[in-house]
Amino acid sequence: MNSLEESPPESPVRSPSRVRVRLVAGSALMLFLELALIRWTGSNVVHLAYFSNFVLLGSFLGIGVGFLRAGRSPGRPYASLFALTALVWFVLSFPVTINRSGSDVIYFTAVALEGPPAWAVLPVVFLAVAAVLMGPAQLVAECFADLERLDAYRWDLVGSLLGIGAFTALSFLYAPPVVWGAIVAVVYPVLLAPRGWLRRMLVVVPALSLVAMLAAESSVPQTLWSPYSKLTWRAATWYDHQGTHITSNGVPHQSVWDAGYRLKESPFYGYPYTRTPANPHRDVLIVGAGTGTDVAIALAYGATRVDAVEIDPRLKELGDERNPDRPYSDPRVHVHVDDGRAFLSSTSREYDLILFALPDSLTLVPGQGALRLESYLFTREAFESARGHLKEGGAFAMYNFYRERWLVDRLAGTAASVFGHSPCLDVPSQAGQLAVMTVGTSEAAQSCEARWQDQSSVAPATDDRPFLYLREAGVPGLHLAVLGLILAVSLLMVRVFGGPLRQMRPYGDLVLLGAAFMLLETKSITGFALLFGTTWVVNAVVFAGVLVAVLAAVEVTRRFRTPSPPVMFGLLFAGLALAWLVPQPWLLTLPVPLRAVAAVVVAFLPIFAANIIFARRFEGTADATTAFGANLLGAMIGGCLEYLGLATGYHFLLLVAALLYLAAFAAGRRAAPA
Repeated sequence: MNSLEESPPESPVRSPSRVRVRLVAGSALMLFLELALIRWTGSNVVHLAYFSNFVLLGSFLGIGVGFLRAGRSPGRPYASLFALTALVWFVLSFPVTINRSGSDVIYFTAVALEGPPAWAVLPVVFLAVAAVLMGPAQLVAECFADLERLDAYRWDLVGSLLGIGAFTALSFLYAPPVVWGAIVAVVYPVLLAPRGWLRRMLVVVPALSLVAMLAAESSVPQTLWSPYSKLTWRAATWYDHQGTHITSNGVPHQSVWDAGYRLKESPFYGYPYTRTPANPHRDVLIVGAGTGTDVAIALAYGATRVDAVEIDPRLKELGDERNPDRPYSDPRVHVHVDDGRAFLSSTSREYDLILFALPDSLTLVPGQGALRLESYLFTREAFESARGHLKEGGAFAMYNFYRERWLVDRLAGTAASVFGHSPCLDVPSQAGQLAVMTVGTSEAAQSCEARWQDQSSVAPATDDRPFLYLREAGVPGLHLAVLGLILAVSLLMVRVFGGPLRQMRPYGDLVLLGAAFMLLETKSITGFALLFGTTWVVNAVVFAGVLVAVLAAVEVTRRFRTPSPPVMFGLLFAGLALAWLVPQPWLLTLPVPLRAVAAVVVAFLPIFAANIIFARRFEGTADATTAFGANLLGAMIGGCLEYLGLATGYHFLLLVAALLYLAAFAAGRRAAPA
């Protein structure tokens, strides 16, 4: 065959065993691609710091449209590979970064950006991600058509678990993007199975281009890929001092100098010690230890034991290699690669000083709209936990470039409400609103040159609303505008590529089930992040746990006679009521093993019940691909509704989910059986 026109038509594989293999491989590829795109685009486009679930929503749209398109377009979806290559080229050619002329640590507000504006980048990323995922979804949907409903669904879940497992393993190995791209460049062409030289060229050319571009990015000197971000470093010299500047995802993040030079040039690093002169500073906990500068300073002030908590293992490794004081090699230092809040909730040690040292991850929890890795460190409950780990006469301190005065007031006010008196507040520089807060267990335990005085009465962040950088409760106008644009574009894409919207009318209940389930998943992820930390390991385990709960529901539905829908909805609402009534603060008081058991029961009971309802409904649908696509588009709507949490808190999302499930129950009773 020498041309596209001369190639024989490609017929679907009919052997059930081969269909299952293709289905597992296609589903694994879909989830692997989704996770890789969330991770990679966030490392190169600063705008995605505001919309971390933007790629997730685009993925749901693409997968949903791919399922709707499966019955309408019998051709192979070669365009997805071109879309992926074009997206990588666009992002690498027009990166969005922070202007490096600013301060060393920068938040995502009031900073100068380099690169295209948000209104130009975000629509391109959203549409490109949807186009990329549409292709693998179409291949998976074709397999759905050749298998019994629940058999196809179970193997889809198995493939999704394999996709999560593969990406988690690569994260553990610190694999660079070229490895991710190579896997996609091999698996997707195999699934496409092109015939004829022209079709093969349509696959080979973009696949090789994709790998070449990612290989060039991955081979840039002094670049490290951690499970959270892309870290780049460069050596720096100031007179006779050797140091290192580090950026994270294009944002200036840390500077590494020896402790003596750091204290000389930036005396504020010593304020937590000089403002507590009666404190022996023997036992010190440092959260956000980074490359170890703050640890070296604690040792310089006489600490005999330092617990250094750092969430990013690659930053710790950079400290091992680049910090001239070598603090992590000191026998007095005990390093914990963990989330700071999780460490506080699991340790029984008490300290003379607890220091939150510039704990700014510049990274959000993957797939979440507003939850940053350090969000749960700055809530009232976190300060109370820190207070509970201080010795008599101990002190709590924190410093950072806070950018806005109201943010300083929020944190200082939180400390004042927890400790019962105003903290010392030093503002060494108005540039970036640099501030140091130090508060003792009693007023006698601190010695202030200046105390904090409330100027704005900004309410503290809480575990339910851990949005430190959102001044007032509510969904910002920018978010509302972008979400409205997403929904409008989604409707257009569904109509153009998926066919008439009326084809989904019989499956309105499945749309509602998808939206409600997405809110349940969001609540589970944020809940486990609070209880066990925002580390990438916890996040991966929760994603996998949700899929295992769904798979268990499918297997129960396949093998046993399940109760009627009214009974199952009753069990679902009972599970939602349990999740509503069990307080998170109580769970945090439990020992970690018991806490894990209780959290799994509370989080996964409604997920299990909801998916028995879905599996039973899906089993009886007349059009499997349209029904499944409708459910996925509903999940995208649920991802948009997640932003309600900015105004109401995460706990309220359970009530929204309950209302959606109630509407799904009413709509399902009117749905015509297959």
